[in-house]
Amino acid sequence: MDRQISQEEKNKVKRKRMYIAAASVAAVVALILVIMQLVRPSIKESDLRFGQAETGTLEASVSATGKVAPAFEQTINSPISSRVVEVYCKAGDSVSAGVPLLRLDLQSAETEMRRLSDEHSIKEYGRHQSEISGNTIITNLEMQIKVKTMSVSQLKEDVDNERRLDSIGSGTGERIRKAELAYNTAQLELEQLKKQLENERKVQSSAMTMKDLELRISADNLSLMQNTIDEAMLKAPRAATLTYIINEVGRVVNAGERVAIIADLEHFKVNGQIADAFAAKVSAGSHAVVQIGSERLDGIITNIEPQSNGGVINFEVVLQDDSNKKLRPGLSTQLYVLTDIKEDIVRIPTGPYYQGPGTYKMFVRQGERLERREVKLGDANYDYVEVVSGISPGETVVTVDMKEFASNKQLKLK
Repeated sequence: MDRQISQEEKNKVKRKRMYIAAASVAAVVALILVIMQLVRPSIKESDLRFGQAETGTLEASVSATGKVAPAFEQTINSPISSRVVEVYCKAGDSVSAGVPLLRLDLQSAETEMRRLSDEHSIKEYGRHQSEISGNTIITNLEMQIKVKTMSVSQLKEDVDNERRLDSIGSGTGERIRKAELAYNTAQLELEQLKKQLENERKVQSSAMTMKDLELRISADNLSLMQNTIDEAMLKAPRAATLTYIINEVGRVVNAGERVAIIADLEHFKVNGQIADAFAAKVSAGSHAVVQIGSERLDGIITNIEPQSNGGVINFEVVLQDDSNKKLRPGLSTQLYVLTDIKEDIVRIPTGPYYQGPGTYKMFVRQGERLERREVKLGDANYDYVEVVSGISPGETVVTVDMKEFASNKQLKLK
């Protein structure tokens, strides 16, 4: 016959089962932790680069791109429409100032030069003729005025005589009126001649001014054509290297068309471009650093274009060492435009991980493992990045790109 189990015994059994279950769960968790410890993601220490956080000074900068160009480059254009008759040099030649580069057909230009010269001579003769003619008219009027002045004086004496005769009873009022009329008429004629002379002088002066202006314009046109012919000789304006020249004899060139380029290939500058978002940080006279491989060259920013072109601002950098052997025309470079100096900040070495100010997930070394942290970074230059928060001086941080481990909180070093 079965014995009835008491409630107390039932509770003991129940507690025993719970203890066994709890122990089993604890064992499983422990086993999982051990397994996780054994299979924790790891990375070779030799595959990484480390940098130590420190307190120091940061010359903040913004990145830009640049391209090396000759410090001096000049394009030589054809001053006239013509054709190439002879070519004296080839690309790559070193030329001195005044050395002929090529010759154009100047027949039409020289014909135009002769036509302008003849027109100028005609204008000179015309001016001389007008001057003589005007002087003749003025001289005749001056002589007429002298004669009329003498006549007026004589008529004045006649009036005086008639009045004197009339006062002694020998004259008549009629004779006095006639003498006065002749005198007054002569005075008016004299005033008319004087006014005519004054006007003629003004006309002659205006005519000569106009003739002089025509002559000056004609002389300017003649000088311009002479300069055009001289420029059409196409000589090197200074000592340099010929980097381009039209070498096809008989080729027709238009006025203003490029026919040659000379450049100084011993001294260089850098043409820079920076996003227009940083336009306010770029100013003439600012310090810039040009990086070519491991070489860094100091320079000064000049010639900033006032307007954005395609979202970028163009500027030039004049180099202190503009004859460095690593400089080559067309070579692309990295540029750093210095914008500010920050003292006593926490900084870490720069690296490919840095993409501008913001929040990053970076790995900090803790003995034989790496711990992921959220780090806030600020400004940077070509050597260091400012740490705003997340890393303290003395700590060691991974300075390579660790995006593939972004989901891992910890990594084991091998």
